[in-house]
Amino acid sequence: MSDQNAPVLFSYQATSNGNKIGIAELNAPKALNSLNYDMAQALFQQLQAWQADDSVVCVLLRGSGDKGFCAGGDVVQLHNSAVNNDSRGQEFFTLEYQLDYLIHVYPKPIVCWGHGIVMGGGLGLLSGASHRVVTEKTRLAMPEVTIGLYPDVGGSWFLNKMPGDVGLFLALTGASINAADTLFVGLADYYLNHAQWSSVLARLAKSSWEYDHHQVVTEVLLALQTDATEKPQSQVRVNFDLIQAFFAAATQEQIVENIVSYAGEVEWLSKAAATLKAGCPTTVKLVFAQLQASLHMSLKEVFQMELILSCNCLKYDNFAEGVRALLIDKDKNPQFSPATLDEVSDEFILAHFDAPWAGEHPLAGL
Repeated sequence: MSDQNAPVLFSYQATSNGNKIGIAELNAPKALNSLNYDMAQALFQQLQAWQADDSVVCVLLRGSGDKGFCAGGDVVQLHNSAVNNDSRGQEFFTLEYQLDYLIHVYPKPIVCWGHGIVMGGGLGLLSGASHRVVTEKTRLAMPEVTIGLYPDVGGSWFLNKMPGDVGLFLALTGASINAADTLFVGLADYYLNHAQWSSVLARLAKSSWEYDHHQVVTEVLLALQTDATEKPQSQVRVNFDLIQAFFAAATQEQIVENIVSYAGEVEWLSKAAATLKAGCPTTVKLVFAQLQASLHMSLKEVFQMELILSCNCLKYDNFAEGVRALLIDKDKNPQFSPATLDEVSDEFILAHFDAPWAGEHPLAGL
């Protein structure tokens, strides 16, 4: 169905009763399927078409190659937009959030195959799917603190729903989590081995689809999940009490100090502490404000707020500097400004919540 060089490959699997399963495969394996404008547009348009097609009973979403589902948005493109002060960054974020929102509210089952690397924009695609699958190689993270952004793509929604203060911890530290962690924090529903992809497709194709389609998919995945092996131990579950203790403090500064001064023997926590310590101070303060502001927001309100935050992050200097240091010049020595947490004023953080456009919100129609 698709040109093999297309940004997303679309195909169909016929079912035993004459219906179809739509298959969408992100097609940039060398870039770990990082999401760019063309990919988001193709996926958004095809999902809308499949939504209107009564013969399509289910959608499967995966990434090409064996290394990652989606390593995030194409932040180099966004960096260029920020440096050039053009409208492409806002256009990308607007489209990306429309796509993410559509997945959240999609009336048909979407099975998202979250194998390998799933970061940033990849979570935006995974988190809203009705049936979220992780595998033995899943590594998931929201590492925006390293580049002066913040956990967007609905992070304000799903991070606030995690147990205890885990969502805030992951947002502040960019910590990488595995499949068991992802199930524990509520970002996935099923654990299967990556080799079971063909079995999932075959069983779905043989299903009758004569009753609730979401239930059909659930039954197939539950049946195959019993065969899955090699699920790792959850670092989040094991260290849950310690993570909670980090947040037993009266101020944001003390919470951050609790984390960065961790001197224990858990390598995963030590790495998280180091990432936070080297991260963008403005992002740290923005994460606290973001999750507090969105605590009681609807999904629509979350994406509307995030579009404002994201466009403002492009407007200020930290994001462009963070991407330059990590991915362009690769000196890994970003000069964030303000340079310390104490220097980040409340007024600067509040300014990130002011709409940078006049007139109607670009996502008013969600």
